[in-house]
Amino acid sequence: MTGLSLGVDFGTTNTVVALAGAEGPAQLVTFPAPERDVFAFRSAISFHAPPERPSDRTVEAGPWAIEAYVEDPLETRFIQSFKSFAASASFSETQILGKRYQFEDLLAAFLLKMRDHVKGGHADWPKRLIVGRPVTFAGAAPSEDLALTRYEAAFKRLGFEEILYAYEPVGAAFFFARELQEDATVLVGDFGGGTSDFSIIRFHREAGEIRSTPLGRSGVGVAGDAFDYRIIDHLVSPSLGKGSSYTSFGKILPIPNRYYSAFARWDQLALMRASRDMREIRKLVREANEPEKIERLVETLDENYGYLLYRAISTLKEALSRDDAAEFRFEAGTIALGRTVARTEFEGWIAPELEAIDKAVDRALADAGLGPDGIDRIFLTGGSSLVPAVRQIFTRRFDPAKIESGSELESIASGLALMGRERDLDRWCKRAAV
Repeated sequence: MTGLSLGVDFGTTNTVVALAGAEGPAQLVTFPAPERDVFAFRSAISFHAPPERPSDRTVEAGPWAIEAYVEDPLETRFIQSFKSFAASASFSETQILGKRYQFEDLLAAFLLKMRDHVKGGHADWPKRLIVGRPVTFAGAAPSEDLALTRYEAAFKRLGFEEILYAYEPVGAAFFFARELQEDATVLVGDFGGGTSDFSIIRFHREAGEIRSTPLGRSGVGVAGDAFDYRIIDHLVSPSLGKGSSYTSFGKILPIPNRYYSAFARWDQLALMRASRDMREIRKLVREANEPEKIERLVETLDENYGYLLYRAISTLKEALSRDDAAEFRFEAGTIALGRTVARTEFEGWIAPELEAIDKAVDRALADAGLGPDGIDRIFLTGGSSLVPAVRQIFTRRFDPAKIESGSELESIASGLALMGRERDLDRWCKRAAV
């Protein structure tokens, strides 16, 4: 398909690509992954080189990167969720197998490898690219200009002639607007892995075409990844020693909490095996007052159980989106953890994130100068939009009949591609100031 424009939703967890021509729906780009064809390409990259031939570097991305890492974690550098560093000035570069990589190098390597895996090839891709960006980038002090400069450097390496950037929830709004039968003011909530973003847009018909006007927006740097970490921190880490103690020179001391910060992302766990913390943890097996817990921690790190653990966490989170309670089970090697988790308990764990999201919705309404009654339709997208406590943020404010959801992974990329049909793209997109 030769398209008018290409939309790319580069997400913290998944990346989705869509093509749009002059008419008709957008078409998702698919990838023949190891298990089945997919359109949601995991935002992960791996670098592998055998110790005897360090220059023989193999790069993989998406599900192939996960497969390479699980097969040989000791000799594979695996990086995921790297979008969260896009706007961070403190992240300048990282060394991988003796070579320095800046953020734009990582992103370009990921994108080029992803393009290599496109089913049917990519020879007919258009030269216009519309890239999604969060309303608020993740991080303590994010720099929007730095992030877009890095994006620009990476995407240019793919040969695009025109690169535009649009807010991710605006892309989702364009996707949703196809179904509108009448004029409407729409609030779109996009819940990704690293950020939760909101846009308010007025859609109306003019000369038989749907036209649109942006009214307000807001965002916050918390989303699904933070939910996962809260589950780990409350449900798993205590069974691995967090909150317990050890005895040293007759004094009872707490196990350092820093050992458990790496559980924020499962790929970081493998890096602990060669760290000074790991040497300390092994020593604690002899000094811990509950040594069996520290032994579980050592086994989890030594045997690289991080990926299996996060799959168990994802299964629990999905189940709690359907049911009032669900069984958590994590079994690997000699470790067997399990108990029933109530949805209310999970909601208590993620209360700080829910509060931050709640306030971001208020900011979007204030930015648009509207109250809840001024919103005609609400469209929620992204995996965490399925969490009941997240949906309650909206049902408390709006008539539930106004709220719709669906196409959680495809809406942004498809909407970005469809945005290319707009006559005045500058109203919706911006170019990087480089």
